Amino acid sequence: MLTVSHLTKIYGKHTACNDLSFHLERGSVTVLLGPNGAGKSTLLKSVTGLLRYHGDILVAGLPNKTVEAKRVFGYVPEIPALYPNLTVSEHMEFIARAYRLTDYRDYAAQLLARFELDDKKKKFGDELSKGMQQKLNLCLGLLPRPQLLLMDEPMIGLDPHAIKELKLMIEEMRAEGRTALISTHMIETVDMLWDRTLIMQGGTLRANLTREELVASGGSLEELFFSITEGADAGER
Repeated sequence: MLTVSHLTKIYGKHTACNDLSFHLERGSVTVLLGPNGAGKSTLLKSVTGLLRYHGDILVAGLPNKTVEAKRVFGYVPEIPALYPNLTVSEHMEFIARAYRLTDYRDYAAQLLARFELDDKKKKFGDELSKGMQQKLNLCLGLLPRPQLLLMDEPMIGLDPHAIKELKLMIEEMRAEGRTALISTHMIETVDMLWDRTLIMQGGTLRANLTREELVASGGSLEELFFSITEGADAGER
């Protein structure tokens, strides 16, 4: 579903992503881990086509910057980018029109209900609390039912109910054969969700392994993460 080949992104003299290559299978959930400044957000923004970069990125076999590819993936940014003069309902309609969705209203209503925004439909974007803005941010990313959904720190600011619903929706995506790539610092919230983990440090990919591979090694995701990001002798994996 997603193939990244030799992705490199340089800002001036700083290399944010250094020759990254990996492949994500259809119907899988991948967690992208790494300390601040590791290059996680740069990677996601490159996949969405928001940044210029060197290398190749394919979504469902299509170059990621093509219109055809953009129709099959969605993106939930770390910071909600809402329009202050649009209501919650109008935000949903805006995304529906952008993706040319026709039969979306029932699903939009379901999303708003699951994230407890159904009584906020007439509120403007700048009238929502930060937590509500993040919930709407998620609804907008989920509405097109993308085959590939990229999420950057999606659980920050969410209450326990919203975290539970998001986990359920990620599991539903996987059951439907859709793919999720989730960048997060909150290892404990995704520990039972993932099929594959990518761990970045200093712009490089330090680990790329499946849950089965980690279980076979006898370690935990948290132990692996800290051995890479804090271990004095942590080597390439």
